[in-house]
Amino acid sequence: MDNKLIPNVSVDSIVFGFDSVHLKVLLIGRDIVYKGVQYNDWKFPGDLIRCDENLDTSSKRILKDMTGLENIYMKQLKTFGAIDRLTRKPRDMTWLITINHPEERVVTIPYYSLINMSNGANNNLKLISNARWFNVDDVPNLNLAFDHYEIFKFTLKTLRNELRTEPLAFELLPLKFSLSQLQRIYEIIIGIPLDRRNFRKKIPNLNYIVPLNEKEMSVSHRPAKLYIFSRDIYQKLKKENFDFTI
Repeated sequence: MDNKLIPNVSVDSIVFGFDSVHLKVLLIGRDIVYKGVQYNDWKFPGDLIRCDENLDTSSKRILKDMTGLENIYMKQLKTFGAIDRLTRKPRDMTWLITINHPEERVVTIPYYSLINMSNGANNNLKLISNARWFNVDDVPNLNLAFDHYEIFKFTLKTLRNELRTEPLAFELLPLKFSLSQLQRIYEIIIGIPLDRRNFRKKIPNLNYIVPLNEKEMSVSHRPAKLYIFSRDIYQKLKKENFDFTI
């Protein structure tokens, strides 16, 4: 296998997770000491692609190598290739020097991923003293490397738009979930409260949300009825141009 890297093309992974309360994003810390000066900031997991890889393969490899995560939902976003994306911040150039990266223009293709953190995703992170989950609302207050804040804003906007017409919420939920959990996902990502009664009125029309003869266990409140997402029903309805808007 040709492991030679292409110095001008990279892939970044924006991983969103849901812990039943907050929407989070995974970031990698950079601790740089250069000529006696220490630099601290955060970046998305990412790296250059290999000559023998297509973008999807590279994205999966990089995410697994840097975090241990695999077999999760991933989707390619648009290309980011501003001329000054590597040079607009002095600390970025410092970091590139410390890792012997050629000082050239690099185009990056971000992918966003969705995981349910209650399935033990934290335990699968294999790096990683320098990887950390942040609440999405806290990201604007962080120092992000390169143009990663621009990428973050675009990715979150994309997620919010696609959540309305695609079954993305179920990638963030446990296999069996309550309607309160489902509503919470939508409220957190879209960023507005939803009327509980109106939300639940729509569920019977969404045949791919299948009720179970089960209720929540070991909860402090009244146990709620549980549901599952049927991808088979979803795919069938999708071919029939079914309206998926919640």
